Amino acid sequence: MKPDILWGQMFDEKRQVMMRAINYRCMLAYLLPFLVSVILAMEPALAQSLELPLQEQPLQEFPQADRFGAGENKSAGEASTANSAERAGSANNEKIKPDLAPDLAYGAFQRGYYLTAFKYALPRARLGDPAAQTLIGELYDKGLGIKRDKKEATLWFKLAAEAGSSNAQFAYAMKLLEGKYIAKDKAMAHDLLKRSADAGHAFAQFNYGQIVIDERPTKRGYEIALGYFEKAAASGVAEANFSTAQIYATGYGINGPDEIKARQYLVKAAKKGVGNAQVELAIWLANGRGGDKDLNGALSWFRNAAFGGNVIAQNRLARMLALGLGTEVKPTEAAKWYLLARRRGHKDAMLADFFNSLAPDIRKSALGAANRWPAK
Repeated sequence: MKPDILWGQMFDEKRQVMMRAINYRCMLAYLLPFLVSVILAMEPALAQSLELPLQEQPLQEFPQADRFGAGENKSAGEASTANSAERAGSANNEKIKPDLAPDLAYGAFQRGYYLTAFKYALPRARLGDPAAQTLIGELYDKGLGIKRDKKEATLWFKLAAEAGSSNAQFAYAMKLLEGKYIAKDKAMAHDLLKRSADAGHAFAQFNYGQIVIDERPTKRGYEIALGYFEKAAASGVAEANFSTAQIYATGYGINGPDEIKARQYLVKAAKKGVGNAQVELAIWLANGRGGDKDLNGALSWFRNAAFGGNVIAQNRLARMLALGLGTEVKPTEAAKWYLLARRRGHKDAMLADFFNSLAPDIRKSALGAANRWPAK
């Protein structure tokens, strides 16, 4: 069998649509670690020198959402005092200097002292500081040091978004799209995402690019989306590299396909762990698309994605091992990956014939390996 008929283009059996469907909930879960590092535009150096309470323990010591660190002898009700009335209240009775509160809060947040961060950020949040409001929203949203309250978090994100915080605009847009803690408002969410994206928020850029394609699947729509994807990719959003590669591969929104550039973005996405990009890159390498043919590289990326659980990769890896492409023939390992892919519903007549032609002891060994996978 000729190698070039093994791979197909863009997943032959399960060809993907041009762009992935948008899953906002998943995206929100994905962006939260990013929010942790960029949520406030504050200088952390000052906070590093602060003597924060030594008796308070980082959250990892008490992962339950409704508990506090050792030494923070406050009830959830006492700690969750920032209700709607307090958001408009005065911070005059606080002992924290308002102009230092953001640095204090950020330093505490970075070091895992979440209840301390809450105490320092709250006065500024009440006074209308959007960075502090965003931090309060994040603490409530994830239950960091205080009892989780996503509805309260949504209200703080709303205030900060209205005040111009790009981080809050993105977070509030996600809440509006979800429609669980506030009435769903797709139009407002899209507007906030665009404002956040235009302000440089990387995940907003990625999400808004997908929205543009979803609502405007024209040449101009893809052209606009490409600009947002490339900016998000440059900021380190792994999936944005894959989306950019797909546009360059098809030529939508640009003057024809650019497979060299598409392959470059596939490499970036694959190296960042995007499973489908790893599979697609392996297919390109096996076919010599966008550059030199590289069966060894294809085998390596198929193997990487196969261990990550990608069923297409498991099937393609089995084929390469069975035919000795990029390696010597390895019947037992090939049979193992064939069985794993078959169990997940991926049928393959060629590999079925290959498996049935193997000696009984090899089939038995492959079956045992498949039953033990993944190795503990």
